[in-house]
Amino acid sequence: MSVDQSTDVEGGDGTTTAAAVTAMAVGSYPVAPGYRLNVRSGPGTGYSVVRALPEGAGVRINCQTPGTRVSGPYGTSNIWDNIGSGQYVSDAYIRTGSDGYVAPRC
Repeated sequence: MSVDQSTDVEGGDGTTTAAAVTAMAVGSYPVAPGYRLNVRSGPGTGYSVVRALPEGAGVRINCQTPGTRVSGPYGTSNIWDNIGSGQYVSDAYIRTGSDGYVAPRC
Protein backbone atom coordinates (compact mmCIF):
# COMPACT_ATOMS: atom_id res chain seq x y z
CA MET A 1 0.00 0.00 0.00
CA SER A 2 1.35 3.41 -0.94
CA VAL A 3 0.67 6.29 1.44
CA ASP A 4 1.28 9.98 0.76
CA GLN A 5 3.29 11.70 3.50
CA SER A 6 2.42 15.28 2.65
CA THR A 7 3.43 17.87 5.21
CA ASP A 8 1.62 20.79 3.63
CA VAL A 9 -1.99 21.54 2.83
CA GLU A 10 -1.43 22.30 -0.82
CA GLY A 11 -1.23 19.94 -3.75
CA GLY A 12 1.78 19.96 -6.07
CA ASP A 13 0.04 22.49 -8.31
CA GLY A 14 -0.63 24.95 -5.46
CA THR A 15 -4.24 23.91 -4.92
CA THR A 16 -5.58 22.91 -1.53
CA THR A 17 -5.92 19.14 -1.07
CA ALA A 18 -9.30 17.51 -0.45
CA ALA A 19 -8.20 16.41 3.05
CA ALA A 20 -7.23 19.97 3.95
CA VAL A 21 -10.50 21.34 2.61
CA THR A 22 -12.42 18.79 4.67
CA ALA A 23 -10.46 19.62 7.82
CA MET A 24 -10.94 23.36 7.35
CA ALA A 25 -14.61 23.12 6.43
CA VAL A 26 -15.87 20.80 9.14
CA GLY A 27 -12.96 20.60 11.57
CA SER A 28 -12.49 16.90 10.87
CA TYR A 29 -9.29 15.13 9.86
CA PRO A 30 -9.28 11.79 8.01
CA VAL A 31 -7.79 8.58 9.37
CA ALA A 32 -5.21 7.08 6.98
CA PRO A 33 -6.88 5.04 4.23
CA GLY A 34 -7.01 1.30 4.83
CA TYR A 35 -6.64 1.47 8.61
CA ARG A 36 -8.93 0.71 11.54
CA LEU A 37 -7.46 2.91 14.25
CA ASN A 38 -7.36 2.04 17.94
CA VAL A 39 -8.63 4.77 20.25
CA ARG A 40 -6.84 4.61 23.59
CA SER A 41 -7.68 5.90 27.06
CA GLY A 42 -4.48 7.97 27.21
CA PRO A 43 -1.68 9.30 25.00
CA GLY A 44 0.30 6.13 24.46
CA THR A 45 0.35 2.51 23.40
CA GLY A 46 0.43 1.40 27.05
CA TYR A 47 -3.10 2.71 27.60
CA SER A 48 -6.12 0.46 27.08
CA VAL A 49 -8.03 0.43 23.81
CA VAL A 50 -11.49 1.93 24.38
CA ARG A 51 -12.79 1.49 20.82
CA ALA A 52 -11.64 1.38 17.20
CA LEU A 53 -12.38 3.86 14.43
CA PRO A 54 -13.55 2.22 11.19
CA GLU A 55 -11.78 2.66 7.87
CA GLY A 56 -12.63 6.03 6.33
CA ALA A 57 -13.45 7.70 9.65
CA GLY A 58 -12.75 11.35 10.34
CA VAL A 59 -11.88 12.84 13.73
CA ARG A 60 -12.24 16.23 15.37
CA ILE A 61 -9.12 17.07 17.35
CA ASN A 62 -9.90 18.82 20.65
CA CYS A 63 -6.27 19.17 21.73
CA GLN A 64 -2.92 17.44 21.33
CA THR A 65 -0.33 16.15 23.80
CA PRO A 66 3.00 14.32 23.68
CA GLY A 67 3.05 10.59 24.41
CA THR A 68 4.47 7.33 23.10
CA ARG A 69 6.35 7.67 19.80
CA VAL A 70 4.52 5.78 17.04
CA SER A 71 5.37 5.11 13.39
CA GLY A 72 2.46 5.16 10.98
CA PRO A 73 1.55 6.02 7.40
CA TYR A 74 2.15 9.75 8.03
CA GLY A 75 5.56 9.36 9.62
CA THR A 76 6.82 8.89 13.18
CA SER A 77 5.35 11.11 15.86
CA ASN A 78 4.96 11.39 19.62
CA ILE A 79 1.89 13.62 19.19
CA TRP A 80 -1.43 12.17 20.35
CA ASP A 81 -4.76 13.69 19.39
CA ASN A 82 -7.54 13.96 21.98
CA ILE A 83 -10.80 13.22 20.16
CA GLY A 84 -13.07 13.00 23.20
CA SER A 85 -13.05 12.54 26.95
CA GLY A 86 -10.46 9.83 27.64
CA GLN A 87 -10.00 9.13 23.91
CA TYR A 88 -6.65 9.50 22.14
CA VAL A 89 -5.30 8.47 18.74
CA SER A 90 -1.76 8.64 17.41
CA ASP A 91 -1.25 11.61 15.09
CA ALA A 92 0.89 9.34 12.84
CA TYR A 93 -2.41 7.88 11.56
CA ILE A 94 -4.31 11.16 11.10
CA ARG A 95 -3.87 13.32 8.00
CA THR A 96 -3.54 16.78 9.49
CA GLY A 97 -1.30 18.19 6.76
CA SER A 98 1.42 18.91 9.34
CA ASP A 99 4.21 17.13 11.20
CA GLY A 100 3.57 19.38 14.21
CA TYR A 101 0.72 20.53 16.40
CA VAL A 102 -2.49 21.69 14.68
CA ALA A 103 -4.58 22.13 17.85
CA PRO A 104 -3.95 23.54 21.33
CA ARG A 105 -1.98 21.43 23.79
CA CYS A 106 -4.01 19.42 26.29
